[in-house]
Amino acid sequence: MKIKATFVKDGKWWVAWTDDVPGAMTQGKTLEEAKENLIDAIREMQQPVDISKLPKKEILLEEIEVLGKN
Repeated sequence: MKIKATFVKDGKWWVAWTDDVPGAMTQGKTLEEAKENLIDAIREMQQPVDISKLPKKEILLEEIEVLGKN
């Protein structure tokens, strides 16, 4: 998969995100670290969550509504 990524230097950090995968956003101390972190974030987002592997504590599944900004 190829994506278009945006990298912005913000103080000591490089902030990275892509509109091709909504929600994929990260940062790194170097541009290379930010690129690697963005790739890792996208890979993690593509993996389904296996609830059976979560700690056997309280798990709540709930449908919520997200409204756009007005």
